[in-house]
Amino acid sequence: MLDLRLQFDLTDVEKDLYRMEAPVSRGTGDLDLRILNVEQDGGVLLSWTGDDGSTKIGKYDPRTKQTKLLYTFDHSVCISSCSLNSEETLLAVSLSQNPRDDQRLKPISKCVTLLMEIRPIHNTKVLKAVDCRVKVQFLHAVTQHRMAHESHLLVLTGDGYVDLLHVPLTRQHGDRVVILNPERLSRTAERLVEDANCFQWDRSSQRLFYVKFQDGSTLLHCVQFHLDRRCETVLQLPLKLPENAFPGVQFVNLGFDHFHTPVRERVRVEVFTQTEGSLYVCCSRLPDDGQEVTYTLILLHKDVSKTFRVTLGNEQEARQHPLFFTIGSYLVAHLSGCFLHCINGRQPELSCHSLFLSGDDAGTGLQSGCFTVLHSESGSSLLDWTKGQMYQVDFSPAPLLTILHSATPSRLQLPRHLSTATSYDDSPSLSRQPRTWAESQRLAALHILLVQLGSDPVLELQIIDWLCDRMTQVHSFNPFQEVVMASLFRICCHQNLGLDPVLPFSSLQQLQEVAPSLLDVPGVICSTETQLRAVFTAKTGGGHGFWSKLQWNIERSKHLKALQNSRYQTTTIRDDWNQLHSGATPSGVRDRFLEDAQKVLNSMDSHLDKRLVALVQEDDHLQRALIGLTVDKLREHLWRFLPRLGKKTIDAIAMDYVAKLLELVRHMLESVWLRYKLEPHVPSLKESVRPAESAVFHFMFRTLEATLGLCLPLPLGFNSLLSMLALRCLPRHTFLQYLDHRCLQLTESFVCRLVTELDNSDDNEKLKFSVLSRLAQPLQKKMFHMWDHPISSASLSRAYVRTLLEQRLTHKGFGSNREHSGFGPDFLPLTFLTGILSDVEGAAPQQLQQQENIDSHFVEETALKQTLVSLALQRK
Repeated sequence: MLDLRLQFDLTDVEKDLYRMEAPVSRGTGDLDLRILNVEQDGGVLLSWTGDDGSTKIGKYDPRTKQTKLLYTFDHSVCISSCSLNSEETLLAVSLSQNPRDDQRLKPISKCVTLLMEIRPIHNTKVLKAVDCRVKVQFLHAVTQHRMAHESHLLVLTGDGYVDLLHVPLTRQHGDRVVILNPERLSRTAERLVEDANCFQWDRSSQRLFYVKFQDGSTLLHCVQFHLDRRCETVLQLPLKLPENAFPGVQFVNLGFDHFHTPVRERVRVEVFTQTEGSLYVCCSRLPDDGQEVTYTLILLHKDVSKTFRVTLGNEQEARQHPLFFTIGSYLVAHLSGCFLHCINGRQPELSCHSLFLSGDDAGTGLQSGCFTVLHSESGSSLLDWTKGQMYQVDFSPAPLLTILHSATPSRLQLPRHLSTATSYDDSPSLSRQPRTWAESQRLAALHILLVQLGSDPVLELQIIDWLCDRMTQVHSFNPFQEVVMASLFRICCHQNLGLDPVLPFSSLQQLQEVAPSLLDVPGVICSTETQLRAVFTAKTGGGHGFWSKLQWNIERSKHLKALQNSRYQTTTIRDDWNQLHSGATPSGVRDRFLEDAQKVLNSMDSHLDKRLVALVQEDDHLQRALIGLTVDKLREHLWRFLPRLGKKTIDAIAMDYVAKLLELVRHMLESVWLRYKLEPHVPSLKESVRPAESAVFHFMFRTLEATLGLCLPLPLGFNSLLSMLALRCLPRHTFLQYLDHRCLQLTESFVCRLVTELDNSDDNEKLKFSVLSRLAQPLQKKMFHMWDHPISSASLSRAYVRTLLEQRLTHKGFGSNREHSGFGPDFLPLTFLTGILSDVEGAAPQQLQQQENIDSHFVEETALKQTLVSLALQRK
């Protein structure tokens, strides 16, 4: 289910160190290579044993792929913590006693903390000698100077306090850097925290999170360190934890202590942040019996907290805490061999948008006790400290696609183009054992594919494959609607939490009642709490930093919860939609819609010659009005709920949203066109039907159903192309039934091609007349002008005669003063009628200019030809 991409492998470093050490004097040549810490720049601090038994510390640079020696202890020591300043002039190390060594550190202390000058190696300063664990971490501030004049070191102890040391530096004799007044170093220490229970360091953002019990409650605090030496506590968040939740102090993301024996932790707390202003707090608790795991996820940016209680199987037991990490906007909770829970951090309202797998289905290859999460705003990395390997983690599309394709046993195997897909998943159930999946799991997998991985063109084609699969049976949601809504949400809300609460992301929001199968996850009980009491204790700045974004997200979430129906629902415009279809919309409003639609169409890609699908270019006024209506209603919704954005920005968002919708539908059509290898032109009605066209028709028709259900407009030319494919692929009586049930919309372009491309055989004549009779009167009259056929001529003649006779009745007294020369011998009734028509034409020529080349002579000709055909004296 997970794709692990190797970023760092200790064995590669070990090969270089073997060449560096040339261990000829040892029998085994064991370097005892260990990872100590990962600094902000991605550099990995390492320790290894030299040929002479010494302990060495070095730094691996991921950019140069080289390892540089920093310091050497002349004997074997146990390094429990290590950090290097950004200029690589100071090295801080905490040494712990080796329980297997008879030579204890003197004076007898369990931990000694040292600060060493390493450019060049010179003085060593003892910072602490205590009987508890000590962690050290340099602050990494970006400076414009070649060398900073001061370094700042955090010293965190197992007694629950934190000191910040400001270490002044000076340059001597060229590049030599030493501590200025080292004897006064202890006076620079600044006590930041006391009596804390848990510490977590965020290396990318330079933040320190800690948990502390005070005033009868457990609070999560955050200290933000700034470039100008300032630090301030910016956040306090109450946590529902008992006072005795921590038997000892926890250190998270503060390096790796290979000599410390961990104790069983009843409670574990971890914090994740992301640059767009989201903050997650994960609290997990282990029960005494081990048969149930409880974990709480606080989504502070959403002002919501969710507590999950997972009941394990009879043969399962939770001996360790779940492993928490982030993948994009998803927060993952994984307990090896028990469950994998991928929580949608941007849309956590419905459980069916979060994927939960249990038992063998949750296999990922990750052992919870072997992996450590490296926290970063850009995303989590996983470190397997038993193998010395670091991974970037993402979702693997192949198992997710397997879940989608598993509706029936006959469709459980992956399609042929997926058989060679690379997957890092070790789960046998996904790759070898066919099975069916709940529709809630299929929906969650679909959203991960669309929202998290959807920018991959190959994956897009694979999802189109799934949509084209006629064997796919989904009852509780419409897959086409979900693909459109989720894809459009990803495109328009990419890294923009501001639009998350107001734009739709799922078609389920349009339903009055969601299917029960989508609301509950078997074996999982979820409770939700809102109105979190987060307190920001410092000014958050001008609105562009993380804390400003987070505070704005929280305030907006609370505001939108107070207002109801803040998320835009496309179906709310159905009444206006129906008025447009019926022509009841006032002309002024319709003109405004057409103006907005033209702006949307102008903003879209105009390189139509490069399109794979040549949609019919037409002036479809109804679709244009629907496009403008959608822009107008979305703009009105945004202005109501996000007025802070301003009119200009809201206009741009609304038009861009609709433009992206039209481009998305067209892109889906091009993908299915490519899948079936159709020619890049509109098929002619005269050509023979290819089997692939039938599949494309069904795909387009289901797309039409999906968009009509959501009241969404379609690209211009979509309806014309769909009607052409329908006429080619369906029996003609079925095609006419589709028209009668309004499943197809007749357009001027389609009818024009119908009457011009098809000959006038008996069957085609019946079809044309059936279609023309279903047109509105203005369009019907226009199409009769284009059809060179006795039926159309007769219809035009009748309409013309009716018009002239109405004129004669209105203006009585027209006389017959013209000679009538008929078409051949005089046929008295016809001669008399044409005479009357000629008189009316002569009396009111201006009123009949719109009749377009139809006159009394045309009527006479048509009547005689129709008579000859009826008498079998002439063929049609």
